[in-house]
Amino acid sequence: MPDPAPSFPPGLPERIDDASAWYGPAMAARSDWIEPLSQPELDELAAASEPWMDERFDLAALTKEKFRITKLAPRIASMLSELLDGRGFVLWRGLPVEQWGRRRSAIAFYGLGTHLGNPISQNAQGHVLGHVRDMGLSSDDPNVRIYQTHERQTFHTDSADLVGLLCLQTARSGGASALVSSTTLYNEMRARRPELAACLFEPLATDRRGEVPAGAKPYFEIPVFNWHVEVRSRGTLSAIYQRQYIDSAQRFPHAPPLSARQIEALDLLDALTDDPALNFTMELQRGDIQFVHNHTLLHDRTAFVDWPEPTRRRHLLRLWLSPESARPLPLVFAQRYGGVQPGRRGGVPSADGRLRAPLD
Repeated sequence: MPDPAPSFPPGLPERIDDASAWYGPAMAARSDWIEPLSQPELDELAAASEPWMDERFDLAALTKEKFRITKLAPRIASMLSELLDGRGFVLWRGLPVEQWGRRRSAIAFYGLGTHLGNPISQNAQGHVLGHVRDMGLSSDDPNVRIYQTHERQTFHTDSADLVGLLCLQTARSGGASALVSSTTLYNEMRARRPELAACLFEPLATDRRGEVPAGAKPYFEIPVFNWHVEVRSRGTLSAIYQRQYIDSAQRFPHAPPLSARQIEALDLLDALTDDPALNFTMELQRGDIQFVHNHTLLHDRTAFVDWPEPTRRRHLLRLWLSPESARPLPLVFAQRYGGVQPGRRGGVPSADGRLRAPLD
């Protein structure tokens, strides 16, 4: 007998029309998502960074209480609201990374991030300050994560409520940042092929790429789309997605095999993410800080060609953040997030329990 047709969760609207449901061309025509940093704000960031300039200080010990920025506080509150309940992304422009150097720039970025959420580990080494650069690796290696290569990443989510990037160096060519609304992807899939959209509410195996918590499977099983309603909640649609890792999870003998219908649904989703009528790209400049809400956006990075000189090669710093005010998530996210309590969820567990913020 054929498998029963998938169905949608109870209470899920046929279409979600809130601020997270936007289309790329309309967003690209706007500029209100670009937030220039003023000189008084830069002065405040520099002053707040000064006590941490001594190289003996461990940046992983920095908290929002230890990084006082009162002038920026109203803008940070507004930005967090926009990230969690609005369009889901913001770009702050103008951090003087060339003038400040890597340490002060990293401190300012990290300190700013602590006012949005708690930094969480991004890999088994416990790095709370990540480095996105080409390490000469290939995604053909199942233990390599794509941000460590020069390849296109394709549209995906990271394993955190928020992801932040600070651009220290740009590539010789390529490396543009692309965004697409996962709410819009749901709306479009349901309108065009509802039977395929429903497939994406079924659990799918996603490869952990070698970073496996103790006692866990080498893959997690979370649907791409997740509808969650709590008491007195209007309900939220949250996405988690990385197609390459879904495909590579099929290498494990006990991973649930993908059905033909699920593959067709994933192929349609990929086609929609790549549709310029839905997505848009931005060129990150040196000193740009981008924050993205992973539950309502997928992000991508185009392939790039780097400079031959090591000091000029593309280099971004990355934060994964868990805000105390983050949205409720269904319990199934605990497979990847370690739990669902806001402020304490997400990331990759540190192998030795320590957190580190390396500047190199």
